[in-house]
Amino acid sequence: MGVVNVTPDSFSDGGRWFTPDAAVAHGLELLAQGADLLDVGGESTRPGARRVPVEDELVRVVPVVSRLVAAGAAVSVDTTRALVAHAAVDAGAVLVNDVSGGLADDAMAGVVARTGAAYVAMHWRGHADVMDELDDYDDVVADVRRELAQRVAALRAAGVRDDQVVLDPGLGFAKPGASNWPLLARLPELVGDGFPVLVGASRKRFLGHLLARPDGEPAPPLARDRATAAVSALAAAAGAWCVRVHEVAGSADAVRVAAAWRAAGPGTGAGPGAGTGARTAAGVGAGVADDPRHAPDDDEMPVDEDATTGRSWT
Repeated sequence: MGVVNVTPDSFSDGGRWFTPDAAVAHGLELLAQGADLLDVGGESTRPGARRVPVEDELVRVVPVVSRLVAAGAAVSVDTTRALVAHAAVDAGAVLVNDVSGGLADDAMAGVVARTGAAYVAMHWRGHADVMDELDDYDDVVADVRRELAQRVAALRAAGVRDDQVVLDPGLGFAKPGASNWPLLARLPELVGDGFPVLVGASRKRFLGHLLARPDGEPAPPLARDRATAAVSALAAAAGAWCVRVHEVAGSADAVRVAAAWRAAGPGTGAGPGAGTGARTAAGVGAGVADDPRHAPDDDEMPVDEDATTGRSWT
C-alpha cells in the first residue's frame, strides 16, 4: 500500500503532494514502483496534529481518488470520517483505512456496512493531539488484541461482514516508543486471530529513535526507509496481509524476499498464523507475501487452516 498524502503538514513529506496534480502523479509513480493499493488521505494524523474541517478534507481527497481510480488504480481512503469515507467509496475507493477503528465517528460502521467496502480497523485510543499521553499498557500485545476485538464486535453489530475487516495494530498511535516492538515481534499472535493484518511502520518515530545519531538526535523521516523495508520483510514473513509505506520500491523488494523465504520453508513456513495474509479482504487482493506478483515462482503458499479459528472467508 503506497501512501498518497494530500496534506500540507505530513510528518514524512511536508506537503510535497498537496495539489491534486502532484498527488495523482505521485500515486502513479508509486504504482510503477510496485504498489498494489494507493492510500489517499487528506488529514494528517502525525503526533500533535489538529483536525481539519471536513469540507477541506473532502476537497483534498475525492478528486484525487476519482482520478487515480480512472487511471486504473485500486484506491483506499485514509479517513476517520464517515462522510469522507462514503464520498470516496462513491468515487471508486475499494477500502476505508480508518486509524480510529470507528471510534472517531459513530456513523462510520454504518457506512462500511451499507457500501460493502473493505475496512481497516486500527487500534486507537485518541486523536493525534492527545495520543502520546495514552501509552499505558499492562501487556501491549494482549491489550491491543482485546481492544481490537471490541472494535470487531461493534462492527459486527452494525452489520459489517467479517470478510470486510482488516486489523491494524496501530504502530505509533498511543505508542510513541518501545511499545511498538512487541507488537511487531509477536505479530503472528494478531495474525492468528483470523483477520488480515495491515502493518504501518513506515518512517515512524520509533524507527527514527532506533537509528538515532551518536548525539541522540533521531534519524529524520526520509532516512528511515531502509529500516521500513526491513520491517516490511519481517511483517510479510510473519503473515501480514499488507504493509503501508511511503517509499514503495524497497518494500516491494522486501516482500519478494519474504515470499521466497516462506515458500522455501518446511510446513507452514512462518509459524502461527502463516498464510492468513493470503486471504482477501472483501476482494481487495492477496496478501503482500502471498500475491503471485511477489512470489518467486508459481507454487502456492502453504496455509495454516488452524489460524482461521474456524471462521469462514469469502
